[in-house]
Amino acid sequence: MSLVDLTPETLASRVDDLMDRARADLAQLVAFPSIHIDPARADASRASAEWVARAFSELGFDTEVIVTSDGSPAIVGHRAGPAGSPTVALYSHHDVQPAGDESLWRTPPFELVEDGGRWYGRGSADCKGNVVAHLTALRALGDGAACNVRLIIEGSEEAGGEGLDELVRTRPDLFDADLILIGDTGNIAVGVPTLTTSLRGVVNVKVTVSALENGVHSGAAGGPAPDAMAALVAGLASLRNAAGDTTIDGLRSDQKWEGFAFTPEQFQETVGALPGTEVLGSGTPADMAWARPAVTVIGLDAPSTDECAAAIMPTAAAMLNLRVPPGTDPRESYELLVAHLRKHIPWGVRVEFEPDAFGGPFSADPTGPGYRQLIDAMSTAYDGLPVQFSGQGGSIPLCTVLAETVPRAEIALLGVEEPMCAIHAPNESVDPGEIRRTALTEAILLSSFGR
Repeated sequence: MSLVDLTPETLASRVDDLMDRARADLAQLVAFPSIHIDPARADASRASAEWVARAFSELGFDTEVIVTSDGSPAIVGHRAGPAGSPTVALYSHHDVQPAGDESLWRTPPFELVEDGGRWYGRGSADCKGNVVAHLTALRALGDGAACNVRLIIEGSEEAGGEGLDELVRTRPDLFDADLILIGDTGNIAVGVPTLTTSLRGVVNVKVTVSALENGVHSGAAGGPAPDAMAALVAGLASLRNAAGDTTIDGLRSDQKWEGFAFTPEQFQETVGALPGTEVLGSGTPADMAWARPAVTVIGLDAPSTDECAAAIMPTAAAMLNLRVPPGTDPRESYELLVAHLRKHIPWGVRVEFEPDAFGGPFSADPTGPGYRQLIDAMSTAYDGLPVQFSGQGGSIPLCTVLAETVPRAEIALLGVEEPMCAIHAPNESVDPGEIRRTALTEAILLSSFGR
């Protein structure tokens, strides 16, 4: 079949015919508990990587599984297009988050189960659903790609991705492309074509407060004795004001988001807020989630309520996750956070900080030639609907590394992870229609890119 025969209608029909295979592919991938941070799952991670490499090799890619510096298996590959044609790179990751408390799942986390029109399983959306979208697009194309295609499938994105970041810096030739499609985001709602143009950066930091050599009886010493937990809680409370705005001394927190924005009611429904709760902050939900910094307590070392004793805690610790918007340096933000907590944690207690997982923010320019072709392809795949531009409060540090290492490349973010997917949570799921539309978008783009 010649390139001119690959009309959007032809590609749509092919993608439709491939959806049963897409489900079978995803079922096989979800069955691998490829959790990089769990050493006991190393065999599953290797098996997942080998499955991915084999699947793309069958489509004509020269693939290689590379064990990166953090021990994770990444898959890179290349398939040549017509002589002199440009290059599109397809990215996703095959590692997943832990299942967590499996009693909270309605279905087995590592078994793909269809329920209510959605496909459930850990990684079904984040990010094995995007791997399957890439595969489905390429199968629909056959040998009809108008460009070279590179492949980048990461094995430790959920753990910070340091291994692939280093590989990009040491082997930039493997990632050189005119357009890089980052398949690790999604639409603002099912069926609404969306490109993500902004990502917040990230800093994780452990804060440890020490006040006593040992715990002391709360009846004998409660009142005058310095209390590590109370001191830590006081410091953490200073990180937000009464409205919910982030209030780290010296860190700007009044930015505005220009573009698509949720209403407060839509946002509340999206996050599953309980009746009567408020949307935090003095800005819109989009301002707060995409354009401004936010700090979240994601871990707390404290006795459980079932095992506690009447004692004043000598030490207490919290893990903080600080997100910073484009234009804000994460390391400078970390220093401001440290200075703020040293000032606001009271009573002269000892405070120690352990930073981890610095990742830069990212902002894309959607006006380049690659973006224009992608926008046209996406709108066509969604029956002519206009493409929306959104931010994402999460972080993909790889985008910053790619922008620095391959400066000529346009970097675009898309995928199957719309708000109902519950990524990182129990009962993760994907709408198969999102896989279909994402695959069709990519197939239309690759059939004509650079022509």
